[in-house]
Parts: sequence; C-alpha cells; structure tokens
Amino acid sequence: RGEIRVRDALRLSLNLPAVAVLHGLGPAHLLSALRKSGAAPELPGGQPGLAIALGGIGLTLEDVTRGYAALANGGTAVDLRWRPEDTPGFVPHRITGPVAAWQVGDILSQTPRPRGVVGAEIAFKTGTSYGHRDAWAVGWDGAHVIGVWMGRADGTPVPGVFGGDLAAPVLFAAFERLGPTVPLPPPPPQTLILSTAQLPLPLQRFRPRGQVTDAGGPQIAFPPDGAVIEADGLVVKLRDGRGPFTLLANGRPVEQGHAREVTLGGLGPGFSEVVVIDADGGADRVSVELR
Repeated sequence: RGEIRVRDALRLSLNLPAVAVLHGLGPAHLLSALRKSGAAPELPGGQPGLAIALGGIGLTLEDVTRGYAALANGGTAVDLRWRPEDTPGFVPHRITGPVAAWQVGDILSQTPRPRGVVGAEIAFKTGTSYGHRDAWAVGWDGAHVIGVWMGRADGTPVPGVFGGDLAAPVLFAAFERLGPTVPLPPPPPQTLILSTAQLPLPLQRFRPRGQVTDAGGPQIAFPPDGAVIEADGLVVKLRDGRGPFTLLANGRPVEQGHAREVTLGGLGPGFSEVVVIDADGGADRVSVELR
C-alpha cells in the first residue's frame, strides 16, 4: 500500500504496520502492558515474539474487554465484575495516558461499519486470530463497553470466519439493545491535534527501531535544566544537531526553523518543559520555572 497514515493502518487492521510498531516497541513491553491491565496472557512458546501483534497470544474475552474498558475510561483500569460489590483488592490505576486513550478511541470511532450500520458513535475494533479460531469485536460508546467472541469452545478452526464479518454485527446489535448511543468524550485539554505536515519532521513518519538515535543530536545550551528565570519571554539557545529544528513547549510545537537562538513567548509563569528535535530525530529537553 506504500505510505499510509497510522490512523488508516489501525482502522483497516493492517498487519505489517502492527508488526513494525511492535518491533520498535519490543514484544516484552506489550506483554508487560497487558499484564498491567489485569490480563493473564498465555504464550504458546513461553517467550513473546512479533507474532503476538497478530493474535499469537492467548487472551480471554474478559481480558480483552477489560483492556478496551481502560481505553474507554481515559486510560484508567476499570473494575470489570458481575457482582455489584467492588472486587477485593482492586485499585484503579493508569494503563495509558488520557491523550493516548482518546487518540485511539478517535481513530477507532472511524472504523468501517458492518453493512447496514451507519451513524453510530461507537469506537470499535475487530480481529481474527491464527487459523480462524477466534473472531473478535470489541467497542465502546460514552458509557458502555461490549466484547464479542465467536468460535468453537474446543479451538477447532472455522475456515472463513472473520471478526469484521460475524462478530461486529453482533456487537452493534448489542449496542442497539442498550438504547440511544452515548456520545464519546471530547479530547482532553492537553491533546495535540495537528495534521501530519504540522508535526516535527522526525515525527511525520514512523522509523524502524535503531534508525534514529540521539547521538550527535541537538543540545539546549540555554537555559540549563532546572533554571528559574524572571522574564516575560524565554530565550532558548541551541548547539549541535542539524536544522531545521522544531521547538515544543509543554508538548506543543511553538517554533520551527534553522535559527539557533529563539525567544518563546506566551508561556506564562510556572513550570514549563522545552524540547528541541532536529532534522535527524535527535532531541534534548529542559524543564524551567518562569516567574
């Protein structure tokens, strides 16, 4: 397919982008995140490999639904239970940041609908595991999370079974029984919503693991990390690295160009984090306090 946006790769359940991202992240990190969410994944070979990006891992319907419930809850784990009482020992904890959770939900709210379903404000994902043994569909609106699994209890493959063809229609039928769809939440205030062209150059395309390093990258010569500065604007001086440089203040791009000395205005009093990224992906950051 050539170059494709991350948004489209996730919406269309493309395999190669998922494997590439997992290779960059590391299978062990994904496995750790699954366990942090409360899942108990089973690995056929004992060690996680890239196959876990494509269904090569054992998860229960409860595991999968719990993970999506955390995304629906702004990245915080949900006490998934059938009893009205709290589960003993459960403590709400963060699985992902609220911005990341919202971004995933925003992408999945545009997943192609099953035939005959239109206009429902529901974020959902489908999946099919190895050998057509499992067909999945999990989704959420602003108040409910539903998980659907279809397959044979003995694990026998069912040729031609796909989550998008069979499980997704059941998912939407279940939401229809709940009544009117509850709108999905708006983005958190700190969400950075930009087009690809507005992103820093090193963030416009995914790079394979090991291709980008901070060696020889840019350095923020001034201000030093931890500095307390009394001024209306913040003067930032750069050295090393290769332009153009992108400066971010508190996560938002504020300056881009080849200049090695710039003045950042509008930060206001308090603590701020300034990051510089050069054309090769090298980066440096400092935290300062403005008074």
